[in-house]
Amino acid sequence: MRRRDLIVLIGGVAALRPLAGVAQPAKAPIVGVLVMGNPKPDLPLRIFREKLRDLGYVEGQNIRIEVRSAEGDARRLPELAAGLIRQKIDVLVAWQTPVVLAAERATHDIPVVMMGAGDPVGNGLVASLARPGGNITGVSGVTAELAGKHVELLKELLPSIGRIAALCNAPDPFSTLFLEHVQLSGKALGIEIVATMVEKAAELDGAFATMSGEQVGAVVVQPSLPLKRAADLALSHHLPAVSPLAPFPRAGGLMAYTAQAKDYYGRAAIFVDKILKGAKPADLPVEQPTKFELIVNLKTAKALGLTLPPTLLARADEVIE
Repeated sequence: MRRRDLIVLIGGVAALRPLAGVAQPAKAPIVGVLVMGNPKPDLPLRIFREKLRDLGYVEGQNIRIEVRSAEGDARRLPELAAGLIRQKIDVLVAWQTPVVLAAERATHDIPVVMMGAGDPVGNGLVASLARPGGNITGVSGVTAELAGKHVELLKELLPSIGRIAALCNAPDPFSTLFLEHVQLSGKALGIEIVATMVEKAAELDGAFATMSGEQVGAVVVQPSLPLKRAADLALSHHLPAVSPLAPFPRAGGLMAYTAQAKDYYGRAAIFVDKILKGAKPADLPVEQPTKFELIVNLKTAKALGLTLPPTLLARADEVIE
């Protein structure tokens, strides 16, 4: 090979290499979102995405979001969490207590942002709210405390009520705390609480038939149960039903006193933003909801033959007619 040809060949090879000092396009971070799928996560995901856009993230450009749903089957959560981790995600967002527990078992390295988890300290998810200490932070739930508040609302609506059922999702570890708060509120108000445990969705029909036979005056439904089905069954058995999650009255339930959705789910996006910018979950204090809303389904009340007290209606943030 002639010297001139060799120089041309070397120059061509060099031209194929990236120029030293020229920055390559950064890989868009991947955020995995794992949900129970019951209730449907449409509203939380919409609010979460909107807040990320407000913070400057555009899907397909500078962020990628991978959503996985267990479709109401908690047994699928470990497999789905493992699948997201295999995708080399940068942050894992988990909605509801069983999902956060599955995320905690799946990874101790990838940052996990809670989008609602009951008693994260008691469940061993964080060392404390102020100093989480591990790879998990985010927004905790106050669903258990709100469950007790629903007993008070039922007492206001039905002053002579003597028995209320607590419909609990037995496989969900949060059911213990949920029932405890309902019972504490019932004791304070002189109301007997009838614990009704459901192992799977197929047992809901039988559970409502049993509650009707036990002559309970109303039911408090744990949010991780199939809410639309629970609302339909409560109406068919002529039982006033309440639950501390906004989708419940929108699905036909009577009432919900719940954390304000826009504030609650939007905060999770703020945690993701901080982590993607270098913050460590261990150093980000867990937040609790501070804004709440009362949602009342007036159509359901009329179907049950109930007249809601004017004082209760005046406090409602949303009335479904």
